[in-house]
This record gives sequence, structure tokens and C-alpha cells, in this order.
Amino acid sequence: MHHPSLKPFPDDFLWGAASAAYQVEGAFDADGKGPSVWDVFVREPGRTFQGSNGDVAVDHYHRMEEDVALMAEMGLTAYRFSVSWPRVLPRGRGEPNEAGLAFYDRLIDALLARGIEPVLTLYHWDMPQALQDEYGGWEDRRIVDDFGDYCALLFRRYGDRVKTWVSLNEQNYNLSNAYLLATHPPAAADRKRFYAANHIAFLANARAIRLFRQWVPDSRIGPSFAYSPAYPASCAPADMLAFDNAEEFTNHWWLDVYCRGRYPQIALAWLHERGEAPDIRPGDIEALAAARPDFIGLNYYYTLSYAHNPPDGVGMQRINTTGQKGSTPASGVPGLYRTAPNPALETSNWDWAIDPAGLRIALRRLTSRYGLPVLITENGLGEFDRLEDGDRVRDDYRIAYLRSHLHACREAISDGVELLGFCAWSFTDILSWLNGYQKRYGFVYVDRDETDARDLRRVRKDSFFWYQRAIASGGREL
Repeated sequence: MHHPSLKPFPDDFLWGAASAAYQVEGAFDADGKGPSVWDVFVREPGRTFQGSNGDVAVDHYHRMEEDVALMAEMGLTAYRFSVSWPRVLPRGRGEPNEAGLAFYDRLIDALLARGIEPVLTLYHWDMPQALQDEYGGWEDRRIVDDFGDYCALLFRRYGDRVKTWVSLNEQNYNLSNAYLLATHPPAAADRKRFYAANHIAFLANARAIRLFRQWVPDSRIGPSFAYSPAYPASCAPADMLAFDNAEEFTNHWWLDVYCRGRYPQIALAWLHERGEAPDIRPGDIEALAAARPDFIGLNYYYTLSYAHNPPDGVGMQRINTTGQKGSTPASGVPGLYRTAPNPALETSNWDWAIDPAGLRIALRRLTSRYGLPVLITENGLGEFDRLEDGDRVRDDYRIAYLRSHLHACREAISDGVELLGFCAWSFTDILSWLNGYQKRYGFVYVDRDETDARDLRRVRKDSFFWYQRAIASGGREL
């Protein structure tokens, strides 16, 4: 579609940035916090880049006021953050930790005092280790009640001030790494366990949304999904079928359950044929269907192209976690699909395709298929940033990336997408899970590396001032 002119961003558009508790807070054992699965996992040799961990992270727990002041200076109208489940419930259930709850009270109040809307994520991968030890976390249906009780605690505590909530963050990415690639805790590689854990996570997400309706009226909630739209590698029918398989198994599998309360029929039949389908019990589908979200949270970074993969073809492979460009191998599911390079697109040093048109495609596909508003909960560029003399970080590549993706948002709005806001990933530099601190996403540089926390000094990058101007202009000046 070519429009004579593009519609502006809505007046109430949320101009935001995002983070996650384990990646920014630090204070991993402070003030009564219990261990998360990541606190334990990162201590196993070889799990993360150069053994990096979130013990200190960027110390947001102790520097929250400084960080919120920088958000206000930038002009943010929204900040998406996650609550650490073991910080508020050290054993995952039972007596709450008041010190942990009070930290998020202070954060929410500090944001509201500066006119910044808090967007609260209930779960961003930091399962309490106690629940993982007791019954295997997402692999046991007891987690549905425990997660629901945790969510209800937060709804009661913060529902008077927080009006936009995210339920589960990137269930697809997290559980694929946890149960297929063995790169997230509990580091398994078992397709049967993968689909079983996913189904239970879907039930937990649905329970959280149903509880939300009771405790937080006149507000909105939705899951945050890591959507990489599928492209066919060529117009060959076999590649077109691989593309269709990939869209069903890597995208619709989650989105259809979230938004329609049922699994894609073709994908489910294939899993039944192989004995990998989840255990769907009486009442499950009704529970899922009763929890339609208010919006879709979209985490968009790149598209993926797919080619035919024979039954003896390539399997799942680990992604590039080093930043050595070109080191990502083809990955796939035998008999379904495999990834293939897209010669039309440039990539980052982590081999992620830079494709702003893909964001527009994602927004259009979501709108047409599900008929829900969309909130972009993550979008950004991770790269090697360099702190120069005079405290200057020249990240023109990040500005170009965000400019092109925000332009794609305006195109999608002009196409008819109801877009609620844009939360760039991330506000400050963060721990990038398996990639350490070398992969920087933030508008604010944090002076540390994998092995040395240094002084954790905050430095505004060039992109900080660019986004500041973009927000001030309501997106007219990108």
C-alpha cells in the first residue's frame, strides 16, 4: 500500500522504553529476595558469555531514582518493567516480602510523579528457584495456581496505579530455549516436554487474565509475544509450504491460543501424529477461550526466511551469542522448515535481519488475524557501542534502526492498525541474558563489562537526544 500521506501517531500514543528485572535490577540477594532460576543457572560454567550474570546487572534497584529522572528528562510517557517474582515471594508462594513489594511501590510512584505511565510485566523469565525445585516450574499444573496467586498479589497492590499490564513475556522464545535448545533453565532438549510446558504456561496466562478482570477493572492486559514474521526463501512450492509451516508452528501456535483460545488445527494434528501433542484435559480449552486479552504485546526484532527441510534435514541450532557476524547456522525442524538467509536484508553483528518493513507486516498480520490493538513492547538494536572521550557514544546505527521502524509504525497506522504505543528496548544498557554486557541496546550507556561492574556510570548516547526530540514532536520529527 502506498498512501498519499501518512497518518500521525495518536495523541495518546505511549512513547516508552523497556527493561526486565533480572537484566537491570541487580541486588540479587538483597532485602529478602529469593533466588530465581537465573540466579542459579548463570553459576553453571559455560552457560553465559564469559560467565556474565545479573548479580549486580546495572544496579537499577539502588539507582532507580536516577534512572527515572533520566526517563523524565528524555520525555518518556511510558516505562515497561517487570516485577521479580522471587523478590516479592521469595519461595514463589506464601508470605510476601514487604521490602520487595515496597521497591515497586517506589518505582511506580516515581514514574507517575513524572507523568510516565508504568507498564508492568508480571513474568519475564525469573521463575522462583523454589518452585523449579519443588515441581519443575512450568512442567507441573501446580504452577497455574501459584502464578495466579502471585499475579493477584500484584493486582491488589498496584492495580490502583498501574493501568497497562503484560502477562507473560516471550513465552515462545523463553520456553524454546529452555526445552528445545537447552540454553535457558532448566536446559532441556525434549520436544514432548516443550509442548507440555507451553500448554501449562498458556493455562497460567489465562488464569492471570481472568483474575485481572476481577481485581483491575477499566484497565488492560495482554501477553508479550516475540513475533518474527515468516517469509518464504523462494517462490518454489516446497519453500512456500515451509513458510506456511513456520508461521503455524513458530507464530500461530502461541497467538491463536492467546487470542482465539485454541490451537492451530494442522499443527496440532502433526504433533499428535508424532506423540508430541500436549495433554489437553477437559476444561482447558474453555479456560483458554475465556481469557481473550485486551491487546497483543509485540516484541519485534527481525523476520526469518524459511526453506524446505526434508525429514532427515537440519534440526534446532543455537543462535549467535558472541556478536561474530555470520556465525549463525541454519536451524529448523526436520520435515517442516529450516531457516535460510535473506539476500535482500542487512543483518546486525548478531545476524538479526534489519527489516523495518517486517514490522509493518507483523502489525498488519496481527490486526487482520486477531482484531486486537497492538502495543509494541520491545523493538531495538543490540550492538557494540563505544564510549569515547568526553562521554560521547555515537550510535547513529541505532538511530537509523529506530527511525526506520517508527516510520514503519506510521505506515501501519495508515494501513488501519490500532497501535497503542512503542516501548524501545531498552532504556539503559542491560545484561543481555546469554550475550553478556557487550550487546548494548540502551539509550543510556552504563559503564561496565562482563567481569567488572566499574562505576556503573550513566552516559546519555546520541540516540537519547534523538528519541527525546522524536517524543517532543509526537513522532513528526524522526
